[in-house]
Amino acid sequence: MNRNERIGAAAAKMRGYVEQKQTFLTSAVKRVPARSYTDPDQWKAEMELVFRRLPLMLAFTAELPKPGDYKAMDVIGLPVLINRDKAGTVRAFLNVCPHRGAPVAGEGHGNCPRFTCKYHGWTFGPDGRLIGVSEASKFGTVDKADLALRELPAAERAGMIFVSLTPGAPMDIEDFTRGYLEDFEGLGLADWTYLGNRVIEGANWKVAIDGYLEGYHFASLHPQTIYPRTPSNCAHYEAFGPHMRIGFPQHRIVETLPAVPREEWGAQENNGFDFARILFPNVSMFIAPEITQVAQLFPGPTPDRNRTVLTYLRREPIRDEADREQAEAAMNFFRDVTYTEDYLIGMDVQQGLQSGAHDEFLFGRNEPGNQYFHEWLDWYLQDDTEIPEPVLQAED
Repeated sequence: MNRNERIGAAAAKMRGYVEQKQTFLTSAVKRVPARSYTDPDQWKAEMELVFRRLPLMLAFTAELPKPGDYKAMDVIGLPVLINRDKAGTVRAFLNVCPHRGAPVAGEGHGNCPRFTCKYHGWTFGPDGRLIGVSEASKFGTVDKADLALRELPAAERAGMIFVSLTPGAPMDIEDFTRGYLEDFEGLGLADWTYLGNRVIEGANWKVAIDGYLEGYHFASLHPQTIYPRTPSNCAHYEAFGPHMRIGFPQHRIVETLPAVPREEWGAQENNGFDFARILFPNVSMFIAPEITQVAQLFPGPTPDRNRTVLTYLRREPIRDEADREQAEAAMNFFRDVTYTEDYLIGMDVQQGLQSGAHDEFLFGRNEPGNQYFHEWLDWYLQDDTEIPEPVLQAED
């Protein structure tokens, strides 16, 4: 099936779930050790075997649309610099001057033809090469070719920029995304507008991401925000390797879909159903009609904490100052809902896990996304490609 056919099939499933008061179910309940969220050794293994090895979606084309644009950010304690060179190619580096270790670009976004270390003024080109040493005649002889910024593997696909945190590591985005890029290409993300970001902090990164993977909590935790639009405990799941597209039907799906020819159901996102797009290990994207929120969850600085960057995009450019103010208000609203309704309960969950009250966590048959995520996480932590990969399976 192509993208539209696949989305149309998911829409039909979601309509059936609402009509029959059902949801996607697995065959059994899954148990996860509580220490998975508290153990420092597992946390370190996740950093080394997952976050430092896998391609991480760190930026959007919309954030760096022009040559000279850059984004500097902290990623699990590593300073990362992403830029677009004169030819339009995206590159990534460790944002560390080889002279004395200071950053060559301040955190955030900007545009410049070269990067200058503010500590001693060494300059670097957009390709990372050392261009100039300040007061070179007094410094001494150096080989500039050996003093470039440390480059990181980077690739730009479907309006997204992926980076590996390990210099020289192989990176095959097509293999990693397992056909999921077609969905993002269909969204046309490369032509969207970057609006800004917000940062929130919460519990262990898996406590936080668990909340993005199910709608079982909508009625109890979001009675005034999400539940009026979306039924609780009703979702459809599709897998692309370790990644997922989670479909959440709207209450009105039983009216909106029948009003549209069946062959057009694949083009009805936000008109009767919505998707949460999950990029393993740490990204959740939700497209709403007025704005898109992308959550990037970064573990640390300790096992019981995460730092989440909420990035906001939309299809249309900003029209005027009044439109900008409305966009800022929308970003603040989505940020506040995410923090007050999800992340605060996550902090309570973290406290409960650390209390030792229970040895295990439970994920029900109605929480397949959480089960599948933890199965993939465990697969990567075993660090053995001979072990069969997890498979997302609905109840027979």
